[in-house]
Amino acid sequence: INKDIPGPAGYYYKGLWSSLSGSTVKQFNSASAISQCLKDKVVHMYGDSTVRQWIEFLSSKLSGNFPERNGHIFNLIVNHTFFLLFTELHYVANELDGVTGGKTTVVVIGVWAHFTTFPIKYYIRRIMSIRKAVVQLLARAPDTRVIIRTANLKQSPTPYSILFSDWPSLQRDKILRTMFQGMNVYFVDAWEMTVAHYLKHDIHPPRPIIKNMIDVVLSYICPSK
Repeated sequence: INKDIPGPAGYYYKGLWSSLSGSTVKQFNSASAISQCLKDKVVHMYGDSTVRQWIEFLSSKLSGNFPERNGHIFNLIVNHTFFLLFTELHYVANELDGVTGGKTTVVVIGVWAHFTTFPIKYYIRRIMSIRKAVVQLLARAPDTRVIIRTANLKQSPTPYSILFSDWPSLQRDKILRTMFQGMNVYFVDAWEMTVAHYLKHDIHPPRPIIKNMIDVVLSYICPSK
């Protein structure tokens, strides 16, 4: 759960991510394992293209195809046992107000990449509105599982580009963590998971890192008993 760790959030061993936050990261290597975890669940994913990577990964693992797209909304239904919904470029707070919530509901939020080139005050306002909506969601449905994706390192186009460097991303990452501090939410520490990996930094992390991120997400949804 949301904890301030005075050091690394985890480490890789033989390509697999292990968390130092006290939670066990399980491996979901097959479509059947993923489907079993998501059975009877409704998963709402909100955010930018770094979150879209997750639903595209899940779709390719579960059906071998990319999800059906309707504008900036993706819908993926597998075997009619669970629903994966992804919404991009909508106001996340407004979308959350329409989520009933409950123990079968999972909400995934990842908002940062589109805000790195704008004044930071706009990001603060956006995250404040999302935080308020999450507080209201957890108040009406405390069993809802809320998962926050942090920012990650990216490859700068030039060695002297401050605007597109990791510095603006780091600022927004710290704001995101601070805003949700003390709340009953779960973090996928994308920053640590990219800085600790040997592959090149990219705003859209390569598939081996995405696979580990998905394992963290599914471990939050289906923790070890």
